[in-house]
Amino acid sequence: MKIEEIGEFGLIGRIAAAFRPLVPAGWEGIGDDCAVIPWDDSRSLVVTTDLLVEDVHFLRDRISAYDLGYKALAVNLSDVAAMGATPTATFLSLGLPTDGVGVEWCDRFFEGYRSFGVPLLGGDTTAAPQGIVINITVLGMAESDRIKRRSGAEAGDLIVVTGPLGDSAAGLQALLADLPTTPEIAALIEAHHRPRPHLAEGEWLGRESDVHALMDVSDGVASDLRHILRASGVGAEIDTASLPISDRLQRVATEQGWNAIELALTGGEDYVLLGTVAPARFEELQARFTERFGRPLATIGRCVAGPAEIRYDGKPLDFSGFKHF
Repeated sequence: MKIEEIGEFGLIGRIAAAFRPLVPAGWEGIGDDCAVIPWDDSRSLVVTTDLLVEDVHFLRDRISAYDLGYKALAVNLSDVAAMGATPTATFLSLGLPTDGVGVEWCDRFFEGYRSFGVPLLGGDTTAAPQGIVINITVLGMAESDRIKRRSGAEAGDLIVVTGPLGDSAAGLQALLADLPTTPEIAALIEAHHRPRPHLAEGEWLGRESDVHALMDVSDGVASDLRHILRASGVGAEIDTASLPISDRLQRVATEQGWNAIELALTGGEDYVLLGTVAPARFEELQARFTERFGRPLATIGRCVAGPAEIRYDGKPLDFSGFKHF
């Protein structure tokens, strides 16, 4: 059987099943944005790891060393944010080819990596025969009763995101199409190269009992929301007119003939947070979120009783996010 026959998450499911009996009682392993390990009576350690491979996750000739160092850590910090936790330390393993990657490149890479102020405690370096390979592990800490998981969504919950969708995907399309670098195109490319992990938003949402489920948007809402639905045993209705799409994306999409809604749903790498919130106190929570962050939570739909399926504007449309296999 080939891996593409079962897909990335089919493969992960097989691995998780094989190792589940070895996970200590009270620990949480494969299945959420981070593993959860009890630390003391009130706190837990959260741990995530992610891999970036040249020509799969980035194009070396289209991204600066600084931006690559920034983004490589940002995507891992986003997982910690999705658990409502605070990052405390990182570990980095770096495979480097000898062609075109020198000491100056490394210096700039680590300048970008340091921009978040999270310490690097160790890792490994090695030669890589065909391209840059980056593997990062991040440790975070959270109050155990405040950790958010994918499995907490309930029928009736509002589905929310903490920022605009589709800018990163549009930036990638602009790069691949070699579009002239107008100010709006440059802003979209920056959204792709320097996504902001919503760490403060994650910590804030982690303290709210009315926030039931949380994860980050890495593969696109159409893909990532399914993880919440399957873990929680609910379905979803999405209102595509409510998707938070930036004005610049709307303008560039119109100019280039792109489908902005499809980019927002399937593009991925926005690294905003996707969550579900109890409707009864949403207005009050919304007011406090807006006061704290200067923008509202965007409500894009609602969880419903039923199978873990998504309907868009009342229709079972087939949107899917990024797939590795």
